[in-house]
Amino acid sequence: MRVAHLLRKYDLTEWGGTETAIQGLTTGLAERGVDSIVYAPKSAHPSTNPDPLSAAGIALRRFHAWVPVWGIPAERKRQLVAVGGNLISFDLFRDLGRQPGLDVIHSHALGRLGAIGRAVARRRRIPFVLSVHGGVYDLPPAVRQDLTRTSGCGWDWGRPFGFLFRARHLFSEADAIVVCNPSEAAFIRGHHPGRRVVVQPHGVPAARFACDQRAAARAAFPVICDRAVFLVPGRIDPTKNQDWLVAQAAALARRHPRMLLVLAGPCTDPAYGEALRARVDREGLRDSVLLTGALPPGDPRLIGLFQEARAVVLPSLSETFALVILEAWAAGTPVLSSRTSGAVALIQDGVNGQIFDLDAPAGFHVAADRLLADPTYAARLGAAGRAVAVADFDTAVLAGRVHRLYDELIEEKNASRHSAR
Repeated sequence: MRVAHLLRKYDLTEWGGTETAIQGLTTGLAERGVDSIVYAPKSAHPSTNPDPLSAAGIALRRFHAWVPVWGIPAERKRQLVAVGGNLISFDLFRDLGRQPGLDVIHSHALGRLGAIGRAVARRRRIPFVLSVHGGVYDLPPAVRQDLTRTSGCGWDWGRPFGFLFRARHLFSEADAIVVCNPSEAAFIRGHHPGRRVVVQPHGVPAARFACDQRAAARAAFPVICDRAVFLVPGRIDPTKNQDWLVAQAAALARRHPRMLLVLAGPCTDPAYGEALRARVDREGLRDSVLLTGALPPGDPRLIGLFQEARAVVLPSLSETFALVILEAWAAGTPVLSSRTSGAVALIQDGVNGQIFDLDAPAGFHVAADRLLADPTYAARLGAAGRAVAVADFDTAVLAGRVHRLYDELIEEKNASRHSAR
């Protein structure tokens, strides 16, 4: 079986949950004899870091893509590419159409890129699978608005191409829609009745996070030694809401002087990043907050930080799945998360993690105090989380489910062709 996976972004300097999910899925499928070809836009940030897909023997094909909007600043375009812009490509249709032996096209991109994949699949009469990674209907209004805004100006000249490729009909014409949590699935079924909607969570290579990498983290970041670390993995971006957490950190640091907040991830919004650093200075938290910058995928330093952390903290405005919850659990670390649909679908409050409400900071402080003051309690929650990650979310298990979905769709498509003759 040969499958084309279509991505909106694959940037080693801005690695995120979607990229990690694709890495786990394609390597898991490879173990079942599935030949995956990943199509992604050319990166604007060349990196010397090794490419995890190529290292695993997964083919990577790059194509030209851009934000088709005139009249907006270059920095806004860069942000749209990083976190949600509706890109367009003129060579993707040709490249997908020429790829020999494809059995399935699986798009992990929505909008026009996904619609191009759907058009090629229809032309080749093969199944088209659409994965929703960041949420569509299950998003807070503020997050949805930020993903679609164009700074109040600009002309989107890509709309005619979206119309040509029927981008507005992407969900209604997919052979299967894969989502990360039941809440998003319910929304999609309500908007697109009759579609096959499959709840398929992301996976994590549990064995990789079981290998002790604490020494690598300590060597790279000596300040974490003998500190109670709260790790906040993810891009520095308003949706991830690190500023809210830093605002709470001053009170935490007064009660727990050994607490260290570690923000690990690339900055995809420079203005937000500058404001965040300014708050750290303003609150007098230079000794209590560490920003590591981007760390390559699978980096031992990052795995070591997961293992060193007393807890992983997620103050996000929106997380439809939050793969980092599974990464934390695989490392044996509990999660303290804001009440997002992804966290609620995974975490049993007080069993393998804790959940708080952003509009009720007092609840966050109660949970944080207990985790910082009681290492035995934190370890118990982390152990419970690891048991769930190993049993239900290992990449090998989840790749098998996707493989079965492909088989079913191919069989149905073949049966449909035969009946039409």
